[in-house]
Formats: sequence, structure tokens, C-alpha cells
Amino acid sequence: MRDKFNLFTHIRRHILQYIVALTALILSVTISMIVPEVQRHIVDDVIVGGRGELLAKLLLLYGVLGAARAAFQYIKEFCFDSVSSKVVVGLRRDLFRHIQSLDTGYFDKNNTGEIMARLKEDIDKVWEALSFISMLLIEVVFHTVFILVCMVRLNGYMAIIPFIAIVSCGVLALRMDKKLDKVFGDISEENAVLNTTCEENIAGVRTVKAFAREAFELVKFRKHNDRYKELNVDLSRVFVRYYPFFNFVSGIVPLLVLALGGLFYIKGMFGITLGVITAYISYSNNIVWPMEMLGWLTNSFSEAVASVKKLNKIYAEVSTINDPEDPVVLDHVEGTITFDHVGFHKEDGHDILKDITFEVPAGRTLGIMGASGAGKTSIVSLLTRLYDVTEGEIRLDGVPIRDLTLKQLRGSISLVMQDVFLFSDTIAENIKMGRRHDISERTIRLSGKRAGASEFIDKMDKGYDTVIGERGVGLSGGQKQRISIARAFAKELPILVLDDSTSALDMETERDIQKRLKELNTITKLIIAHRISAVKDADEIIVLEEGRIAERGTHEELLRKKGLYYETYVSQYGEPEAKEVV
Repeated sequence: MRDKFNLFTHIRRHILQYIVALTALILSVTISMIVPEVQRHIVDDVIVGGRGELLAKLLLLYGVLGAARAAFQYIKEFCFDSVSSKVVVGLRRDLFRHIQSLDTGYFDKNNTGEIMARLKEDIDKVWEALSFISMLLIEVVFHTVFILVCMVRLNGYMAIIPFIAIVSCGVLALRMDKKLDKVFGDISEENAVLNTTCEENIAGVRTVKAFAREAFELVKFRKHNDRYKELNVDLSRVFVRYYPFFNFVSGIVPLLVLALGGLFYIKGMFGITLGVITAYISYSNNIVWPMEMLGWLTNSFSEAVASVKKLNKIYAEVSTINDPEDPVVLDHVEGTITFDHVGFHKEDGHDILKDITFEVPAGRTLGIMGASGAGKTSIVSLLTRLYDVTEGEIRLDGVPIRDLTLKQLRGSISLVMQDVFLFSDTIAENIKMGRRHDISERTIRLSGKRAGASEFIDKMDKGYDTVIGERGVGLSGGQKQRISIARAFAKELPILVLDDSTSALDMETERDIQKRLKELNTITKLIIAHRISAVKDADEIIVLEEGRIAERGTHEELLRKKGLYYETYVSQYGEPEAKEVV
């Protein structure tokens, strides 16, 4: 995995098109330098020298040069725009791939808005730098050098004026760039915060409205929006402070050239002719626009540099959860899960799980209960290697999961999360997720029926082809859970994990799903729940308390202990019947 934003790797892939673009640029600038020479001959040879027979040829040459310059300008613009688009496609794809390769710890520390800002705004800044900004920078440098050479060739004494002007503009540009660098960095950071604020507010708009927090959210947004405005005003202050100098220098150069050239011509010094003065004024006007562009280009290039620094920070992030160098490949996953004295704590040392030990033989069911924050979901996260254990070992079919590839490990587990996430797509596509290319229409419908989802899906106008909104907007919590369960059933994998996935279902639908789960007697099942009804038929039930296993046993055994499980049962159903605790 690369640890740096490698721009030149992508540029090398399209080097031929860059060469064509640069060649067209050089030819275009070269032609621009020839035009003042034609003007000099028109003045000296035709107007002053009286050689009228040359006028037609010189005018024809002037027209041909103009047409050729226009053609090369078109080729230059097209090639730079085209190749920069191709390069940026690769850059954005690689950045997205790198972000997806990072472990969940990275997403715990970085919010969605910031990541979106890097993928969109910062890549767009690099795009601008690769297209017209880089093109203009190259053109400005080549154009300026070529003009100075032509001016010195015509008359070295008069070239002092544009040379001093260019050096002055260069010094100003460097000073401005130093001031812009920090401002652009701050703007990029605030842009990420602003994106996060918008993303959170829009994603949670129903919660905002339910708690009447519109005014509070508006104040929070206005705070970041005002800060973003202030930073851009600071940027404008820097730019406005320096830009008039560029305008002044570029505007006075042709005037000084005309004055000095006129003085030399009147005094007959250095062989100055009217044609030379005409050519010099033309060159001076040609050197004006690079000076005027220098401030703006420095501004834009500084933006791109600030964006590259932000992108490099992402590329410096390396996933701590990776495939082993020599992975063990299981020919067939049976589904036996073993937690051997597993412990897990965060970087700050806070313990999440301590000394968790259990084994679920293939085809058996384990129920996991406990209060919120007891560590139930962390067990699932460790099993799927969203995080790695800090103590002990987890094994699948006797093989440590760290020795397996992530693809085989996660590809063996159907997971129904507590926080249901559905994509803005058809119901069928959401169910097929994970086995998009090899799930038949029959399997989709059968999975929907098993999950109790077909009863509401079939009533929709387009059935399984109905497009649901972002994150399942338009569906009830129970409907989303049933589609999520159908997705897990459709994968038909050896391990099924349900993380409090029936909490939004009515009792009748939950009983029906429990019945379906019993029929899956070849699949290993981990059922995490708060409801006793979801786990009471499990082969073994463990009850977590503060990250430890406080109780374990079957439903009847745990009731007889009259501990935490018993208290939960009583709070949900009242006192159990005598036969249940005998």
C-alpha cells in the first residue's frame, strides 16, 4: 500500500498525451514570438523603407501564423483538459480504494464530512492544478523566457526594464505564496467541518425536527459558515494586498519601453529603429499577461498544494488489520467459533471485554445478552475483525482468524447489524448485497418470505423492484430489519450473526423468524438480543456484565440461578412458571 499521494505515477500513464500538449504549447508560444518580428518588418521595410511589394507576403504570413497559433492553442487546451480528467479519475479511484482499505479505527477518529471533503473538494483542487493551472504556469514560464530572449536579441539595453519587472513580480509572488499557504490550510479544515455539520444535520433531519432543534442547528451551522467566510475574507485580503502591485508593474512596462525606446531612437543610439520599438512594445504587451496571471496562479497553485498535504495525511494512514503474509485457506468453512480468553481495550486503556471464553460448535446457536454497553456488539466486531483482540485468540474451525484472509473470514459470516443500513436502490438489490452476481430471483423471494418481508414487499407497486430511499427512508424500523434479515438469509453462509436485529419487530413476526432460524440447523448462529424470546431456544446463553461473562447456561439453567438473566425475564414477563425453573 502506498503511503503517499503519488501524483506522478498517474501522470506517467498518460505521458504521451502530456508530450503532445506540451509540444502544442511550445509551438503556440513560438509562433507568438514570431509575430512581433513580422510587425517589425512591416514597419521598417514597408512603411519606413517603402518596399510595398513585401506587404502582401507579410500580411499573408501574419494570417498564417495567427491560424497556426489558434490550432495549436486548441490542441494544447484539449490535451491538457483531457489528460487531467483521466489522471483525476485514477486519483479519486485510488483514494477511495485506500480509504476503503483502512480499518474501522480510522473512521472512529474521522468524520464523514471531512472524508467527503478530501474525496471531492481536494481532489478537484488537484484537478484544477493539473489542467489549466499547470498549463498556464508552464506557458507563463516558457512565454516569459522566450520573450526575454527575443528582447535581448533585439536590444539588450531595453531588455533591462522587463527583466526588472519580472524579478519584482517573482519576489512578490513568493511572499504572497507563504502567506497563502496557511490560509488555504485553514480553509480546507473549516470546509471539512462545514461539510460534516451539513451531513450530520441532513442525515438526522428527522431527529432535529422531532426535538425542535432547528434553531440550535442553524446557530451551529451559522458559526461554521461565518468562520468559513472569515477565512475566505482573509484570503482576499492577502490577494488584494499584492495583486495591485502585479497590475501596476505589468501596466507600466509598455510605457517605460516606449519612453526608453523613443529616447534611443531620437538620439540615434544602439541602432534602434521604429520597427524595433514596435516589436518591443508588442513583446512588452505579451509579457504583461504573465505578470497579471502570476498572482492568480500562485493563489490557485497554493490551494492545490494545501489539498495535496491533506491527501497525504490520508495516505499516511495504514490499516492495522490486514491479511497475513501466508494465509491459511480453509477448503470448507464448517462454522465452529471459539473465543479463547479474549480481551479487548481501547487505546486509552479502557477495557471493553475481559477474559471472554466460549465455543459454538458448527450448526449450534449461542445467545448473548447483557445491558447496553456490556460488550455484546464488540464480540461481533472482533469476530469479523473490524477490530483485533488485544488479548487471547479467536478461532474459526480451529484456525486463528488472524491467519485467514479477511475475504474468507467476512465472506463466511452473514451479519444483521443493530443499526440497519439500506442503500438507495431497489429492495432486490439490497437483499442481493454480498452476492450480487450469483443470487437468483427465487432465492431473493424465498429469503424475503423467510424474513417475513414478503408480506409488505408484495403490496408495493413494483414489489422487489421498488426503489427505497437513502438509508431506507420511507420504511418502518421493522420493515428495514426484515429486509436486513432477508439479506443475511440470501447469502446462505455457514455463520449467521444477528445483533439485536428483531428489536423493532412485533412478537408474532419475531416468533415466525425464530421458527425459521431453528430450521437452519446446519448454520452456526450468534444471536445478540435484549429480549428473552430471541435467545431462549439457543443451545447456550451467555450474559455479559461490564465486559465479562457473568452467567452462562441454557434458558432453564439460567432461570434456576435466579441471577441477571432471571431478573431480565421477570422484568419482561413477570415471575416464571414453576416448571420453567425446576
